[in-house]
Amino acid sequence: MLLIHGFGASSGHWRHTLPALAGLADVLAIDLLGFGASDKPRSRLADEPGEAGAVRYCFDLWAAQVADAAAELLQMASRPCRLHLVGNSIGGMVALTAVRLLQERGTPPHQVVLIDCAQRALDDKRLGELPAWQQPARPLLKSLVRQRPLLTLLFRLLAQPAVIRRVLARAYPSGAHVDDELVDLLFQPSTDAGAVESFRGFVNLFNDHLAPELLAELSEPAAAGDPVVPVRLIWGEADPWEDPAQARAWAGRYACIQELVVLPGVGHCPHDEAPELVNPLLLRWIGEAGGEI
Repeated sequence: MLLIHGFGASSGHWRHTLPALAGLADVLAIDLLGFGASDKPRSRLADEPGEAGAVRYCFDLWAAQVADAAAELLQMASRPCRLHLVGNSIGGMVALTAVRLLQERGTPPHQVVLIDCAQRALDDKRLGELPAWQQPARPLLKSLVRQRPLLTLLFRLLAQPAVIRRVLARAYPSGAHVDDELVDLLFQPSTDAGAVESFRGFVNLFNDHLAPELLAELSEPAAAGDPVVPVRLIWGEADPWEDPAQARAWAGRYACIQELVVLPGVGHCPHDEAPELVNPLLLRWIGEAGGEI
């Protein structure tokens, strides 16, 4: 089982998931490039010239990292095994994007679990959904967030323990598990050299994959007889950023979605806020009864 964190988080965000699942499966939590303990190279936007050592932070980049990690895990396994991808927020988008690569390599995952998957309202493909008065401001916003001096100032204002606590108060409406350990695991990577570069790369993702496109693709077998990779959804009913109504719409629209569980009173990160609700679902879905993992 490969666990993929969300924006600004890291492998440590699965602190309540890893021990619960470790008895049933080989579990790895990854730090995406630009986050946690991973390298944080200089960002290169899509229309910027190539530069030695610079990367374009995007879902294809992170998906390739996940697919490569999965290949290593499967190669190391001492027996045939099934791969499960679990992603929170943008980690869900990374998981969905990685499926295509894994299918091309002949090692599709057994299933994908999305926990409050990012819906990416700022993508240009969703511009028409904004109120008419907001749409003209998009070019100005895109121009501003390219500027490193401005982004550095904004990042330093946001990447402070007190601000992180305020954000967590929204993300975790019940207040459960918002502790010093959580604040520290979110704050410490922001002090690394280059942390502002991954922030710059992410906030400039105005044209990348969207979940509905990927879910529609997964709902169609790649070739006659190929199985559809099942997708299961866990969603916090009180998520302040990702509307559970959209998750319900996806569940009714895309054949790949096998199950949706909405958790009352829980926010954007149910795996950390309410592990007592999420871990039993993950255990059931990977075969708690002792079947082949």
